[in-house]
Amino acid sequence: MTAIETGATRIVVPVNPKKSRIAAREARTALFFLLPGLIGMILFLVLPILASVVLSFTNWKLLGTPEFVGFANYQRLLTADPQFWPVLRNTLFFTVEYLILNLVISLALATWISSAKFGQKWFRVIFFLPTFTPGIAVSIVWLLIFMPGGFFDGVMQAISVTMPNMLTNQGLAMQAVIIVSLWAGVGYNTVLFNAALDMVPQSYLEAARIDGATAWDRFWKIRLPLISPTLFFGMVMTAISSLQVFDQIYVMTRGGPGNATATLGYVIYQRGFQNFQMGYASTIAWVMFAMIMALTAFQFWLQRKWVHYDN
Repeated sequence: MTAIETGATRIVVPVNPKKSRIAAREARTALFFLLPGLIGMILFLVLPILASVVLSFTNWKLLGTPEFVGFANYQRLLTADPQFWPVLRNTLFFTVEYLILNLVISLALATWISSAKFGQKWFRVIFFLPTFTPGIAVSIVWLLIFMPGGFFDGVMQAISVTMPNMLTNQGLAMQAVIIVSLWAGVGYNTVLFNAALDMVPQSYLEAARIDGATAWDRFWKIRLPLISPTLFFGMVMTAISSLQVFDQIYVMTRGGPGNATATLGYVIYQRGFQNFQMGYASTIAWVMFAMIMALTAFQFWLQRKWVHYDN
């Protein structure tokens, strides 16, 4: 029996022992099936995260015993490392340009697919296929295209356009990385935005058309506000992934020429697995994590001004 007191009234509710045993058995069964995933998450996610926090306060060089150094790594990174600020600038430059181009191109493609008279499903598949391709494989193919004397240089020569090689020029190397990233990543947002556009009630658009609204007005004042939650989700996820860019840079440029394409993700790999400075690499990783959290928090604050939820 279970007693429930409501003010001055005491209500006794009978408890079914059979139902309690069934609920306990179901809980144990659920835990049994969840346990492998839970163990994997603890071993391969929670423990490495905690270890990286501890390592960021040490000078561990992969071999030997870690030595606690306090905030020395953070102080060195922010005040004494001449590579950090140029790398941070490269990372932010890539993030801003890639984010803007990705959202604009994917929204334009999604709108075009939504207005297509036939073949919408095939267009979705075609644009989404590159997202299934491993980033390393995509980067290798584009490396062959952009390499000196490769396909891209051949096309430029054929149309009599003189320009430096994109991978060896400091001003163009990052643009080559952005092109590859767009080709590989724009399909996800395209399908996402297209699904949102297809869910806009046609009655709204028909009413606006009867009132004399142009196609641009219907898009800007009706369709875009109604898909703004989906647009916000795509923007947040794209910003987070772009701050962590690594595959394309590792395969195509190795951070070069010079440090023109070195980003935080690549420098973490470089410091940790090439220079064996695991403690310092962990410090950079947590600074990047702080940047991601700050950018995400800023986006959530900003969304109150332009995201419209249908209540």
